[in-house]
Amino acid sequence: MPVITLSVPEELKKEMEKSRFVNWSEVARAAIKEKILQLKLLDSIASKSKLTEKDALEIGKKINKSMHKRYSKLAGAD
Repeated sequence: MPVITLSVPEELKKEMEKSRFVNWSEVARAAIKEKILQLKLLDSIASKSKLTEKDALEIGKKINKSMHKRYSKLAGAD
């Protein structure tokens, strides 16, 4: 099996060391596998979409603006 090296912040490493019984390599493998499955699903959906990249970016901007407005109101920052 190929080997990869993973860098984590010192604070995270300290927290990991508190749970030595956890197989952190298996946790990382599972997380990577899950992310790959998500990306495959995303690719599958995107390959069937008629939405252009420009359209998607425009929709994203509108959503961000709407969310900013909504959460600003909730925070009382009108």
